Amino acid sequence: MNYQSLVTGSRTFPFSPHVPIRHTIINVTNHYHFPIPNFRRFTLHHRLSKTPNFQVVRCSMRENRILEPDDAALLISTCITRTLSPALTLEQGLEKIKEAVKELKAKPPCCSSGMFRFQVAVPPSAKSLNWFCCQPESSGVFPQFFLSKEREKPSCKSVLLGHTRGTFGIGAAINLKGFSATKKYGESGRCAVESTPVVAYGFLDLSFDTISSSMKQEAGSFYFFVPQIELVEFEGASILSTTVAWNDSCICTFEEALQAYESSLLQASRNFSSVEDGCCSNRIGASLKKVHIKEGQAQMVYANLHKLFEKHVGPGAVELKDASCYSSQFVARLSPAFAISNNMHQHNDNTQFTCRLKDCANINILWASLIIEECTRLGLTYFCVAPGSRSSPLALAASTHPTASCIACIDERSLAFHAVGYAKGSHKPAVVITSSGTAVSNLHPAVVEASQEFVPLLLLTADRPPELQDVGANQAINQVNHFGPFVRHFLCLPAPTDDISARMVLTSIDAAVHIATSSPSGPVHINCPFREPLENSPRTWNPICLTGLDSWMSTSVPFTSYIRVQHSYRYNYSTFMDEALEVIKKANRGLLLLGAIHREDDIWAALLLAKHLSWPVVVDILSGLRLRKYFVPFSDFDDRILFIDHLDHMLLSDSIKDWMKADVIIQIGSRITSKRVAQLLESCFPCSYVMVDNHPSRHDPSHIVTHRIQCAVPQFADYLITACTPHASSKWECFLQALNSVAARDISFLINSEYSLTEPCVAQMTLEAIHCESAVFLGNSMPIRDADMYACNSNWVEPTRDAAIFSSELQCHWVQVAANRGASGIDGVLSTAVGFAVGCNKRVLCVVGDVSFLHDTNGLSLLRKQMSRKPMTIVVINNRGGAIFSLLPLANMTARSILDQYFYTSHNVSIHNLCMAHGVKHLKVQSKMELQDALLASQMDKEDFVIEVDSTIDANAAFHSMLTKVSQQGVDHAFNSLSKLTVLNSMNDGLITSIVSKMQYSKYRIQLSSPPTSSSASHISTYHREGFIISLYLEDGNTGYGEVAPLEIHKENLLDVEEQLQFLIHVVEGVTIDQCLPLLKGSFSRWLWHSLGIQPNSIFPSVRFGLEMAVLNAIAAREGSSLFNVLRGQTEESTGSPVDVKVCALLESNGGPNEMALVATTLVKEGFTAIKLKVARQADPTVDIEIIKEVRKKVGWEIELRADANRNWNYDEAVKFGLSVKDSGLQYIEEPVNDEDDIIKFCEETGLPVALDETINIIRKNHLKVLAKYTHPMIVAFVIKPSVIGGFENAALLARWAHQQGKMAVISATFESSLGLSALILFSRYVDLLKFDTGRLLDKEENSCIAHGLGTYQWLREDVSRKPLTIGYNPCNGVVEASVTDAGQILQHFQFNQDAVVCDCTSGEVHTYEFVVDLEGTSICLNVQEIGKNDDSSVVVFLHGFLGTGGDWISIMKAISGSARCIAVDLPGHGRSKFLGQDSGLEEPELSIMALANILQQLFDSLQCQKVVLVGYSMGARISLYMALRYNNKVAGAVILSGSPGLIDEDARKVRRAKDDFAACSLASSGLEPFLDAWYSADLWNSLRTHPHFNNILASRLQHCDLKNLGRVLSDLSVGRQPPLWEDLKSCRVPLQLIVGEKDVKFKKIAQKMHDTMCQSTETMNVPEIVEIPYSGHAAHIENPLLVISAISQFIREVEFKNHSN
Repeated sequence: MNYQSLVTGSRTFPFSPHVPIRHTIINVTNHYHFPIPNFRRFTLHHRLSKTPNFQVVRCSMRENRILEPDDAALLISTCITRTLSPALTLEQGLEKIKEAVKELKAKPPCCSSGMFRFQVAVPPSAKSLNWFCCQPESSGVFPQFFLSKEREKPSCKSVLLGHTRGTFGIGAAINLKGFSATKKYGESGRCAVESTPVVAYGFLDLSFDTISSSMKQEAGSFYFFVPQIELVEFEGASILSTTVAWNDSCICTFEEALQAYESSLLQASRNFSSVEDGCCSNRIGASLKKVHIKEGQAQMVYANLHKLFEKHVGPGAVELKDASCYSSQFVARLSPAFAISNNMHQHNDNTQFTCRLKDCANINILWASLIIEECTRLGLTYFCVAPGSRSSPLALAASTHPTASCIACIDERSLAFHAVGYAKGSHKPAVVITSSGTAVSNLHPAVVEASQEFVPLLLLTADRPPELQDVGANQAINQVNHFGPFVRHFLCLPAPTDDISARMVLTSIDAAVHIATSSPSGPVHINCPFREPLENSPRTWNPICLTGLDSWMSTSVPFTSYIRVQHSYRYNYSTFMDEALEVIKKANRGLLLLGAIHREDDIWAALLLAKHLSWPVVVDILSGLRLRKYFVPFSDFDDRILFIDHLDHMLLSDSIKDWMKADVIIQIGSRITSKRVAQLLESCFPCSYVMVDNHPSRHDPSHIVTHRIQCAVPQFADYLITACTPHASSKWECFLQALNSVAARDISFLINSEYSLTEPCVAQMTLEAIHCESAVFLGNSMPIRDADMYACNSNWVEPTRDAAIFSSELQCHWVQVAANRGASGIDGVLSTAVGFAVGCNKRVLCVVGDVSFLHDTNGLSLLRKQMSRKPMTIVVINNRGGAIFSLLPLANMTARSILDQYFYTSHNVSIHNLCMAHGVKHLKVQSKMELQDALLASQMDKEDFVIEVDSTIDANAAFHSMLTKVSQQGVDHAFNSLSKLTVLNSMNDGLITSIVSKMQYSKYRIQLSSPPTSSSASHISTYHREGFIISLYLEDGNTGYGEVAPLEIHKENLLDVEEQLQFLIHVVEGVTIDQCLPLLKGSFSRWLWHSLGIQPNSIFPSVRFGLEMAVLNAIAAREGSSLFNVLRGQTEESTGSPVDVKVCALLESNGGPNEMALVATTLVKEGFTAIKLKVARQADPTVDIEIIKEVRKKVGWEIELRADANRNWNYDEAVKFGLSVKDSGLQYIEEPVNDEDDIIKFCEETGLPVALDETINIIRKNHLKVLAKYTHPMIVAFVIKPSVIGGFENAALLARWAHQQGKMAVISATFESSLGLSALILFSRYVDLLKFDTGRLLDKEENSCIAHGLGTYQWLREDVSRKPLTIGYNPCNGVVEASVTDAGQILQHFQFNQDAVVCDCTSGEVHTYEFVVDLEGTSICLNVQEIGKNDDSSVVVFLHGFLGTGGDWISIMKAISGSARCIAVDLPGHGRSKFLGQDSGLEEPELSIMALANILQQLFDSLQCQKVVLVGYSMGARISLYMALRYNNKVAGAVILSGSPGLIDEDARKVRRAKDDFAACSLASSGLEPFLDAWYSADLWNSLRTHPHFNNILASRLQHCDLKNLGRVLSDLSVGRQPPLWEDLKSCRVPLQLIVGEKDVKFKKIAQKMHDTMCQSTETMNVPEIVEIPYSGHAAHIENPLLVISAISQFIREVEFKNHSN
């Protein structure tokens, strides 16, 4: 096709009078070179001029005004984006935007130019194409466009198949057009515009003439526009937005911009259908035909607006390709006279269609053509054709129709299930065409499934004519009402004849489709008798039968349009809903149950309703919300919506079943997978049970529904959200949350600690691996049950453009899930899944059992059909039979031979060979790693993939049994623990919480009898142990104590630890402690993050250990119990179980063999039955070998002998030792080699058992994944030091893993005082009982107790407790033991030995005062906060960022106040600083960076110190850097946190000034709250928005009162106004530290550039250190403060050292 002819030759029409007088057209002559498109990609070369030429004219033939180049970029840079709360429907989204613009109009900005964008998340179903098609031909607003997101072979037919996501836009806030030329390489382009969410759409190498409304090819030209109303569709959420832009001098005024927006909004809101996509898709073809479109091979380009002004330097090319830059499927109406499209509409002239009808060879072909044509006009374009003679007319008509998509299959049963799958995915009927006879009967299973699941289908079954019925004719059976009650409607057409008007055929099809798609939707059967000839043989027919069809043949609409009256979602339902509403309002124990939900908009509505109700939400696997992908880190800790994923396993506990009585249940979606959940619902009766579904059928197998509401889910949600503010019991919710968390942890723990590939693991891994844009189809029997029980939701999805808006209110993304649960059969699963993939237009993961797979092997043939769909991954779990029967009671009562033959139907079929026969890729996996690799490979592959997972029935049954036992034991323990702690005596009782009133700590110093074995200071004569005792006071008067005592092996020091304790003192005050914490299954990690805002991996292990101890002891004190009983969840121990803890003696090998043997013999006489000897104190292991042998000889073989090398040997030395003592009966040797990769090798070469100590100490996250490589049977023990690995919670996890693997868990002390040792004794006893519990689950009796490493008590010469701990000889059994009772008494009645206390530390008092400074005659009163030393220590001044206050730094200041004088200032315009007045006649001074430096200098002078250390964040960092470089006589050092030296490029500076000026203007006009919404919606804050305290941070930002000067600071202190400091960096003489967040990509680059600039300079005296703070973004000091504290403290010490050295 000639490309130029594609876009020229259009008639010119005048613009509609409805168009506002002024539109914006920016004529851009930008020297980009765009080659003639090759229709696959565009290449943007770096041949750029220094000055692109922009020209802006009005969209009017009467005016032509020019905008300077910089002003065009400035206009774009001013864009302020406000994100509104998610809307339930698209209509509500429009209303929200309308209200937001109305507020803007009421408070107009005072700027002469600017841009606002308002965006709101709306339901995700595909609406944009339909919205475009609803726009009338007489439209007065242009441009209008639809742009498809389809990348894989887009075509006109794929549009008609449905679910084509894309973008709809109408109106133009800005138009950009121009021409590009080329320049030499190396020349730079125009100014850089900061990133903006605004997207421009348009064309390259095409020139659009706005005057003549024509377009022509012109190399190098381009035309772009920014729509005023835009709907962008993503998976999970669509974004509706509006853009308003103005420039008084060149474009239009603010008022005129609003008029243009209102015109676009009016047309868009008046012309769209609220009917769901499947029902209105029939409009698409008809609407596209009405548009005068030039169809051809063009591409529509789109990109973020700032990229059009992006600067490119140097040779090379930037390719605009892939999904982010172009679309080859679009339609755009640029004026009333001109439209252009590609791959949207196949030319099908109505005149030609009329001729084809009249030229039909015979009446059969005519009727078949009419049937197929009417189906396509109704939106039914997918035809499933079974081969057959009698159906030839229908098959020929479908296969030759230009808009029909056809697929064929030899098996009618597979074909029908395929049609069901398509309808499930697309929500519109597929058409099934079959021949007569048993071909029709083979449809029956699929028809039953469709009927039960309300899936619309249209069945066209060919038949013999009446004269051949009941006469023995071949292939003739009675097809009348063949499917009985399983179809919604049956119609037998007469045999085709020209005596009957063709209108009857059309109206019959129209009625059938209407019935099939109306509630209750389902299959409709039309029987179509045909006489011969069945082919195209000529047979005369009378055209009179077409009378009255002239109008129909001249259009593309159905003959009969069934109009469904749609009530607004705000329709008054009070007469129908009052009773249900009152019930819901009064609920105390409400439960929201989400069953099978099939439509995306219904899932969206259910999610918003769940957020509004704040009830616990039980989600079925088919709800779409069971497989959630979170946008936030630590998704386990997010509780904005309380999802109860594991109710099925919670109900294994009889106690929970008896307790869990909901008073009101709302169920959305009829079907529930879990039998136990269904039984629970029945047990809750009598209660109020509200069932909501859009069909009228009954789904109440337990006969408990009290209110049956038939309506769409969005309607119900809208009514409840509008009319109901429900009451809910927080105790009920917290209890369920705790139990669900325990069940989730236990399931995850067992699945991940079992390193063979189990079927529950397959369910977890496969569903965890899918992406948000994928969908899942589950087979019946075990796959769907395993998915429902074991699916995992912990993935963190990095926020994208859609995620940023979506995550502002809702923290997760769902995954669409489908299954054949109508009749729940195993037939047709694969065929349905393939159809589902076609219908939903997504990559589909199908998980199916081997029997289901073999039952539908003809489905493999459908995989090889050429059809429009994305690749599939099919996971077949092959246990060679029906494994589900092994889990039923039947399996325990039936002979195995009978089970194998009649129930398991055991087989030995090769799935590999079946796949080979059908040409489908196949991969067999047997391990977790193989499955992971196979899943990754299948996602990367562009072909279908079958992954066969090897399994066995017996192994599957055994592991499911283990999961059941572990889950039951875990939830039973959790329930019993919480019950005893909270006394659940009534329905209204629940969790009782405690509030921390304060925390303080005391530093202690006690004498030891000898140096700790970890110490290197053996030459010292007197040895001491130092640490801290935490005192945690509750408001109820109870106190808990904890010990923090780091050693060298902690890699912590007392100073760093004390800083974290000071920080904790501040943040823990007023925090709630709930009773879930003793469960030790993620509860402490969740509490640290959710309540304290502390990243669990950032707190020092010893500090976490002490904090956990204090919290648990405080809970125990409140309950009048002990730490052990709180952990165990009981008041006294089980009868007959030992109550004391065996102790292993610790022996330092610092003597000869005889000497050490003598000491060991003495220990044995004292009653020790286990001794650990420290070895490897010297490189040659010879002496150690002799000692081990001699000790064994002296103590005998009944004593457990252990050795500990502490990683001091290399491999050869360790092997020498191991081989030499392998016959000495060592129980194990700890850490024999210095390289952990050699551990397994050492075990295998020496045969000596090994214990891990240091290896596990360094694990901070993903414990189970790291431990996977240590399952070797010769690794027999874990030596667990709770103070080193980070508390009891982490220690309990490691102990459980060790027990599960059959290894010993040895709890070890690190020379703690009696307080810490007492807690470790109780914890050791708790771990011993965990071992017994695990043994019972594994059917292994564990009677022996482990000797724990608590022998360090012998080192204590002094103690912190008045009553020291007594560990000694037990005369009852002759063994040295630690008494659990005595240890509990010490913890419960702890009293300080004041002789051991060095000092008591409480929260330092913050002194607040005002300091008045003068700025050019203006008096400014600064609010100053100070804490810390008032001596010669360093003075550290903290400067906050824009919108912050000095209070942002208080917790960090308190942390380092022990070693510095810390001062924070509220900068002008912020917080409580205020302007007092100015001298008469003077203008207001600029609040520039120079001015603020002047102000701070006055403050520094008053401090009476030589120099200060500055710590600044963002804006404060820029000020700090400026002062460090320009005021180095006052600054000793500066910490630059997320700071920049400024901008060098003058164009970029100008752009930034405009941006900040407009933002300041918006702040003054709109107020603080909308400004904050827009400010924190930027990508820079993606990470901060996920912080659990983000709402509190926002609330603190609303406290600013001086908005005028706050805006002045934003403008005057703009990066675009401050002097760039890059050159100053080269001669920097002040130490700098650069701190950046791990996720802050922009400022990481800036920090690296600063570092490189200083490194390359010969003048600078200091090269800055870059500290990257993990798990944080731009506001690292808020997101991960503990690591920021460590970095700042280290820097201050270095500065002090340097100053003292000088």
